[in-house]
Amino acid sequence: MDNDRQETFRELLHAQRVWDTTLPAFDPASAPHAPLPLFHRWFAEAVAAGQNEPHTMTLATVDEQGRPDVRTLMLHGADERGWHFASHATSAKGRQLAAHPEAALGFYWAAQGRQIRIRGRVTAGASAEGQADLHARSTGALAAALTGRQSEVLGSQDELAAASQAAWERAGAEPDAPVPTWTLYVLQPYEVEFFQGDERRRHVRLRYRREESGWARELLWP
Repeated sequence: MDNDRQETFRELLHAQRVWDTTLPAFDPASAPHAPLPLFHRWFAEAVAAGQNEPHTMTLATVDEQGRPDVRTLMLHGADERGWHFASHATSAKGRQLAAHPEAALGFYWAAQGRQIRIRGRVTAGASAEGQADLHARSTGALAAALTGRQSEVLGSQDELAAASQAAWERAGAEPDAPVPTWTLYVLQPYEVEFFQGDERRRHVRLRYRREESGWARELLWP
């Protein structure tokens, strides 16, 4: 039975196709001298192409033993300071970043066969900045933050339901309720790679590397 199940999975996996659509061209020679303007442009083009949730990204960190960890979360901003995201400082990712403040981000926009990889050093913003970021978001975001205890062991779904209900009620009654552990993080990149897929597998990979004099650009073999 296990062999049959594995074979069914294998056939299903191999039946999947990648990029059965016309992909956009990307001329790296026309790319800007810094990665941020190109990120802004590609993000807008992903939205226009109908990419589902283009503001979600993967965040990779390492734990206290140096073991890798990864999760999907939302982008909160991208400016000259870096790429922004938020979490509780007491969460697994918050503790990991406190111990090892370097991380990697990954975006994948299948609608256009594009991905962006970013590596850099992470800093935590001031408390007031984190609170402002949180209170500018939805009631649901505040309720989730107020529920707290992210990454801790959960005793039961009933326990979560009770805590969540109380958090929703407070978020509705106190839209400026403080969440002291909520933290806005900024990843300042030292390396950003833009990948444009190609139907004939002649993918374009353009990497930016930060140097003292600015950004160096180089092409990579796919």
